[in-house]
Amino acid sequence: MTLHKEGYKIIAGTLIAAALLMIPISSLYENHRWLFALLLLTILVLVYLVLQFFRLPNRTNRSALSELVAPCDGKVVVIEEVEEPEYFKDKRIQVSIFMSPLNVHCNWVPCAGKVNYVKYHRGLYLVAWHPKSSTENERSTIVFEGENGKEVLVRQVAGAVARRIVYYMKKGMPVKKNDELGFIKFGSRVDLYFPVGTDISAKIGDITKGNETIIARW
Repeated sequence: MTLHKEGYKIIAGTLIAAALLMIPISSLYENHRWLFALLLLTILVLVYLVLQFFRLPNRTNRSALSELVAPCDGKVVVIEEVEEPEYFKDKRIQVSIFMSPLNVHCNWVPCAGKVNYVKYHRGLYLVAWHPKSSTENERSTIVFEGENGKEVLVRQVAGAVARRIVYYMKKGMPVKKNDELGFIKFGSRVDLYFPVGTDISAKIGDITKGNETIIARW
C-alpha cells in the first residue's frame, strides 16, 4: 500500500494546515484538556481521511484476455441496456459503479488492447447517482479496443464532491491490464458500456475491487 501521486500536494497542504492549527490548540492543554483532546482528535481524523482517500493498493491482475476487470472500487448501481449517444450512437449495456469517498479512487484499464477515443467534458456536479450525471457532469470518455477487436467505453464521472478528473490515456496508445487509467478526487462513479450480448458477471449491489473483480466476459 502506497500513496497515489495525485494526492501529494493535497496531503502536504493538509499536514501543513494541521500543524498550523495545533499552535493555537496547544494553548488549551493546561486548562481545557477535554476541548484540546476533542480538537486534536478531529484534526487527526481529518488527516487520516485524506491519507486513506489517496491510498494506492498493490494489485496485480492475471485474468484471461476474454475477462474484463472493474476499473474501480465501489458498488454496482446500474446494469441496463441504453442508448450511448457520444461514441457508439447505438444500444449498449451500461454498468455503473458508484465510488464513495471511502473507496480507493485510482482507476484501472479494464482490458488489454489500445485506446481508440479520448475526450474530456466540463460539466455540472450533480450527485453521482443522479440519472443525468453521466451526460451533464464533469466527465471523461475513453474507449478501449480489446485484442479481439471489440470495444468498451469507460466514462469517469465527477460527483457532487469530486471536482477534478485525471486520466492518463491518449488516443492510439497501447494498454494492458494493471495499467492505471486515471484518478477521480473525492467521490464519483465510473460507467462502462459493453456491446449488447456481452456476458455481464456483475450484479446490482455487488462490491467491486478495481483491477481485481471480473465484471464481464466477451
